[in-house]
Amino acid sequence: MSEATAYRYFPDLPSLISETLADVWPAPAEALAPVADSTDPVERVAFACEFLLRGVLARQGAVRAMIAATITRPETVTRRPGIRFGLIDHALLPMEATLGGPHREAFAQLKRDLAVVVSAEALFALMDLCGLDPDEAVISAVHTAKTLTEAAVRALGGPSAP
Repeated sequence: MSEATAYRYFPDLPSLISETLADVWPAPAEALAPVADSTDPVERVAFACEFLLRGVLARQGAVRAMIAATITRPETVTRRPGIRFGLIDHALLPMEATLGGPHREAFAQLKRDLAVVVSAEALFALMDLCGLDPDEAVISAVHTAKTLTEAAVRALGGPSAP
């Protein structure tokens, strides 16, 4: 397909890439099926983080193009798929019942903290700027996501607190 043909159907590059990637990512429940029986938010977040980052690595060219396009045209950022948010929400479901109500703001802050780490941007920073190979970068990001979740669970007295 020519570029002119593509832009007849899609107003910009983020729209084209978003549509292309839309069907390749499973729903959060399907993605986290291997940890569906776990009530440990740390285990679930670690799995979600690794799942996302391995998927980003498999689609690295398209993901980098999407990020670049939305950086140069910030008005298109809403067209970026928010895969990480669904995975984070689903991974934290066991905590939501106990912590979502009484500690709503702290719970929301944990989700924001995880959104920084469970991300293509973090993966690319670890690879491009820190010089880690892809596997090391994934391991580092998963470690950070687990550490954030463990700290929040301890602070909030959640289900995995010692």
